[in-house]
Amino acid sequence: MAWNIVEKILDAHLVSGKMVPGEEIAIRIDQTLTQDATGTMVDLQFESMGVDRVKTDLSVSYVDHNTIQVGFENADDHDYLESVAKRYGEIFSRPGNGICHQLHLERFGKPGATLLGSDSHTPTGGGIGMVAIGAGGIDVAVAMAGGPFYLACPRVTRIWLEGKLQAGVSAKDVILKVLQVFGSKGNVGKVFEYAGPGVATLNVPARATITNMGAELGVTTSVFPSDQVTKAFLRAQGREQDWVELKADDGASYDAELKINLSELEPMVACPHNPGNVEPLSKFLGQKVNQVLIGSCTNSSYRDLKTVALMLRGKKIAPHTEVGVACGSRQVIEMLSQEGLLFDFFSAGVRLLENACGFCIGNHMSPGTNAVSLRTSNRNFEGRSGTQSAQVYLVSPESAAAAALTGVFTDPRTMDLPDPVEDPVAFKIDDSLFLYGETAGRGIPEAEIVRGPNIGQVPSGKPMEEKLDGVATIKVGDRITTDHIMPAGQRLKYRSNIPVYAQYVFEHTDPEFYGNASRNRDAGLANVIVAGESYGQGSSREHAAMCPMYLGVKALIAKSVERIHRANLINFGIVPFVFSDPSDYDRIEKGDRLVIDGFRAAIAGDGKATVRDETKAFSFGVEVDLSERQREFLLCGGLLASIAKR
Repeated sequence: MAWNIVEKILDAHLVSGKMVPGEEIAIRIDQTLTQDATGTMVDLQFESMGVDRVKTDLSVSYVDHNTIQVGFENADDHDYLESVAKRYGEIFSRPGNGICHQLHLERFGKPGATLLGSDSHTPTGGGIGMVAIGAGGIDVAVAMAGGPFYLACPRVTRIWLEGKLQAGVSAKDVILKVLQVFGSKGNVGKVFEYAGPGVATLNVPARATITNMGAELGVTTSVFPSDQVTKAFLRAQGREQDWVELKADDGASYDAELKINLSELEPMVACPHNPGNVEPLSKFLGQKVNQVLIGSCTNSSYRDLKTVALMLRGKKIAPHTEVGVACGSRQVIEMLSQEGLLFDFFSAGVRLLENACGFCIGNHMSPGTNAVSLRTSNRNFEGRSGTQSAQVYLVSPESAAAAALTGVFTDPRTMDLPDPVEDPVAFKIDDSLFLYGETAGRGIPEAEIVRGPNIGQVPSGKPMEEKLDGVATIKVGDRITTDHIMPAGQRLKYRSNIPVYAQYVFEHTDPEFYGNASRNRDAGLANVIVAGESYGQGSSREHAAMCPMYLGVKALIAKSVERIHRANLINFGIVPFVFSDPSDYDRIEKGDRLVIDGFRAAIAGDGKATVRDETKAFSFGVEVDLSERQREFLLCGGLLASIAKR
């Protein structure tokens, strides 16, 4: 039988289920990664399972999000994460080491392996030939404890690449073109596999940029072959022994295919306020730019930042444009420093930022009121930058550098471009900020766990009640992201403390939500969220399910729900219903009293239920497609409650 790459990796890791698209399968996870904004809760959940050590081949705990450290909370989180890593056998990446996805690609990614991460951009690892999947933290904790990861066996779309990118056009423009074709919704249950002669023209960091932003498509993950380009990258990282060849068999089948001629691509831009809102950059030429920020896990590699530095060499940034650059890892910043390229940034007037997630998550460098900000990061959701009125556009490093110099949208192909930057024969390797590698997988049982006052406890769900008697506490539209549900930025430091963080659920969408939901919960009424299409886009943050659960949310009723968030809702005992007839969405209003008499029976059965809107005096149908495992979680009140019951 001829298999594609995705089928080969999944079959090699199959624990249960059949390789039939749409069927639930369970796979063995080789590696996990966490980052500090999600990792504290992952580790708290892992601790609650009573396992003596991590069971994966490798688990790495990164610190790259909450590095601002205003107040004690972030420092407390870091101390806790380090102590847990030491105790249970994780590798700990200290603050300042870099961004998890860039670091993992450099130092740990292995072709043919599986990686599960508590960050939605974990598919970055697909650039090196991994099946790398973003998931909710509790799923990662289960994998660390040796449990399998469950997913719907995906349908695989082949993206066939031909030709070669012209100067001034780069990998970011490739994935923006893919987003222009497929959009940011409607791709649940799919994996994109890249193939064709054009693949050989893209180095590993370029491939990783493409797979990273596959997360914005809503696909499960994206995968490139492991070829001689992959081998050269691993050799340069001192890890050639990790290389294996990985390619699709001749005659392998795919569910769909898109062909892209790289030679014909032009600079692209994702417009506010969604990565799928893509247009040619030429549409905006000459429009003023207030801010340019270059970096993030998407475009902060040695190749990308050296290209920018060479474009800026001997020049000054535009007088009224603020420019910042953040390297993706200490390896990148040390190599740029050794080559004198940091001088080019400083001399041009650029602000050099910490090699962390920073501006991408709205943790600093928020733009001014109504400002236009061009960024090489992967998301431009409304308010994510920290400024609600900002107009954020996503572009390539070349397009960003061009705007930095001119102060307006500029086609980089019209600029004085440097020669293409090639990967070095050998990257600079210094793993000294990775701690506890010598005890990886074993841990130190006598190590003390450090818990400051910001380290809370994992909230536990309650068994599902026979009847749902609730209120439509909020009604939202399409494309509601996890940033809308649980804001990041200045609120990130509360992620280890659910009672505090829950105060900010839907903070910018409906400031009354916390008060209304709390009153309903305390009065014995369930809270119900009513939503349009593609609810739960974006980040994997399980807090977007955990905090609503804490506030008494028992059900979501939406036109459609995105993959990771749907899994998180189920994990925390919230039923992700969809409308049987999407037009019923228009008949419901915020504050309507909603009742399902056979609530528990519906979940135990076929997942279909009738909702009575007692305020409007009409009924409508809802449904949810569940596996037996997911039914158990919901009936018990969530995954942790289910584990405790066993």
